[in-house]
Amino acid sequence: MKRHIFLLCILGGFVGLNGCTTVIDAKLDTGPTQLSVDALLTTQPGPQTIRLTNTAGYFDSNTPPAVTGATVTVTDNAGKMYRFADSTNTGYYVWKPTGKDTLGHIGRTYQLTILHNGDTFRATSKINPVPPIDSLIFVKRALNPLSTTQGYRAEFYAVDIPRQVDYYRIRFFRNGTLQNKPNNIVTSQDGVFGGNSSVADGLTFIVPIRRSINPDSLYALKDIVKVEVHSLTAEAFLFWQVVRTQVTNGGLFATPPANVPTNVININPTGRPATGFFITSAVSSRTASVSDANIRVRAD
Repeated sequence: MKRHIFLLCILGGFVGLNGCTTVIDAKLDTGPTQLSVDALLTTQPGPQTIRLTNTAGYFDSNTPPAVTGATVTVTDNAGKMYRFADSTNTGYYVWKPTGKDTLGHIGRTYQLTILHNGDTFRATSKINPVPPIDSLIFVKRALNPLSTTQGYRAEFYAVDIPRQVDYYRIRFFRNGTLQNKPNNIVTSQDGVFGGNSSVADGLTFIVPIRRSINPDSLYALKDIVKVEVHSLTAEAFLFWQVVRTQVTNGGLFATPPANVPTNVININPTGRPATGFFITSAVSSRTASVSDANIRVRAD
């Protein structure tokens, strides 16, 4: 008898909860539009691009509207100015070199200035050194311990710059396509993941960093793999760490969303704010094919 009463109580509670369901059509304010800056300038030769857009509402799935008509310049501490022009009127501001000129130089500090609709935005970044990539190899492996599907795992070797704290970002390309999934955002402090990295100073990058350049499906024979190591400032390192946390944040243990930091500042404290980041990097790279010359036999 008691068991029947208990079941009836649960059923009654379930019906009561469903009977109280109310659909709420929430009207969310989108907030003021902000300037969004996507700027990565490097020591690599060729044109350099800065993209400017306006922020859009959270639920707006359209391409962010381009910011056109801005005046965009970059100056370095050697007294040189670089002018960026939006010749296509699409929000992509491009600097084109003349002759063998390059924009990025290790050790220089760069200031970005954007003039738009009466606002002046500025950001500053320094180009720190980056170590060379010594080698890029491949090892044949199963996709996972329970799989019969096999592929080739890539691994690169680089040695951290000694006697200083260094920050890096690792990027990789498969057959010319940048692998830019959220879990492919890889940053490193002194060749390890971060924290107290003094024990790793001047040593070879640790194994998880060296093997972070693999797609989910591993590589196939004849694939062309390119690896890049970018130098970062401490501020840019934090920016990428927060970005990765936010874009991979989800599931049962998700944390509350947080604002992604920016180094783009409106010189008018009461003017509209900006988002995004101005990053300058030295870049080292290495390209190799998945071929007999680069395949190694390893026990691990």
